[in-house]
Amino acid sequence: MTVIRPARLADLGDILDIYAAARRFMKAAGNPTQWEDTEPPEELVQEDIRLGYSYVAVVDGRIQAVFAMIPGEDPTYRVIEGAWLDDGPYCAVHRVASRGEIRGMATEIFRWVLARHPSVRIDTHNDNRPMRHVLEKNGFIYCGRVWNRNGAPRVAYQHLEG
Repeated sequence: MTVIRPARLADLGDILDIYAAARRFMKAAGNPTQWEDTEPPEELVQEDIRLGYSYVAVVDGRIQAVFAMIPGEDPTYRVIEGAWLDDGPYCAVHRVASRGEIRGMATEIFRWVLARHPSVRIDTHNDNRPMRHVLEKNGFIYCGRVWNRNGAPRVAYQHLEG
């Protein structure tokens, strides 16, 4: 059984290990530039934890995945080449990563988030085919292109209840 809980600073080592594993996976899957060797930076991960945005998915006592769930307007999503499904309040999900030991962790995360928020926005790199597949499989709709905090283009998705 998967338990999702807020991340704690004591989890930082596991979280950084998971992000390193995700970077290796992305490179092997043909997506070497989304996070390169530096994303997400440790300072941002610590800020996510401090602000209560970071969550971990724990299976049998071991942290298997991490993500940031950020309620409210996200600057990344102010400008879109395309259109969001609506203009209402939403929750943004960022920095989804799995240790890679258990299949289906992203789906577990999205189910958990969607049970708590009627509108969820997320973005990923165009070359991140595994994530795009999981998003579409979980009912997220492609909405267009946005630019992340570093100015890099990303494909944007939204899931809207109803």
